[in-house]
Amino acid sequence: MKLLVYGAGVVGTLFAAHMHKAGHDVSLLARGERLTALRQHGVRLAEEDGSAVERVPVPVVAHPDSGYDLIAVLVRTHQVDAVLESLAGVQGDVLFLLNWAGGPEALGAVIGHERVLLGFPATGGTMDGDVVRYRRTNFVTRRVAMPIGEPDGRTTPRLERIVETFRTAGINAKAEPQMDAWLRTHAAFEVPLGQAVHAAGGPTALADDPDVVRGMLHLMRQNLAAMETPPVPRAFAALRTLPQGFLVAVLRRFLKSPTAVHSGLSDSSPAATAELKWLAEQLGAAAGAR
Repeated sequence: MKLLVYGAGVVGTLFAAHMHKAGHDVSLLARGERLTALRQHGVRLAEEDGSAVERVPVPVVAHPDSGYDLIAVLVRTHQVDAVLESLAGVQGDVLFLLNWAGGPEALGAVIGHERVLLGFPATGGTMDGDVVRYRRTNFVTRRVAMPIGEPDGRTTPRLERIVETFRTAGINAKAEPQMDAWLRTHAAFEVPLGQAVHAAGGPTALADDPDVVRGMLHLMRQNLAAMETPPVPRAFAALRTLPQGFLVAVLRRFLKSPTAVHSGLSDSSPAATAELKWLAEQLGAAAGAR
């Protein structure tokens, strides 16, 4: 597979490294300071608490070339418009692996609806200078699959081919027939969570304030109630039905866990803040259109 990974943040870098190790013809597109660092030092990976740094010789580019079998876009929500413009004339199916609650129509209107696939990455980590530090896999994380789907929910030959290709590269992918609803559900949960974490100064600080966690849960419930489709996965419906006290306790426990502390929730950068703002606007637009 000739693959372009568009976006050299934590997840894009890890994704490109996995595909390179599996023998695919993969390039990693980067910009600005990240491009400079990658050209100087290459892709460098390390476990979150490890001292050993692995260098993976993934080719790095500043612009897409004439065509690919697949372009995997892993950028922030507010960066998508610029990505769409740069891919309008580039051949290849485009898999958007990112936070997106704006629906597939806005994506397809620029690059062609037939090219669009939707998904969400199931891995994560942090940047340590120019080294990507990733979380160790465990029994739980190995069972968490990366959902990928066609906008219309069909199981097409290309979707099956992409899922199988990712699996052979060690990426636990799965076909998701309700990918658009999945992404909207995730945003309904992610926006209040991310905004509350940033306002509190981190996941642990938020966990120490049950009143704020209670307010965050209220916003999650409002977002889910405003959706035109049931939550996907269905387990998220529990946020609307289980007792408030129980859910607040569960959320506080999650916020203190290593998963939360070492995740992107701790990222309070301007880019992370801008992404949450855009997601909130997409959710509001969808609710207003009902």
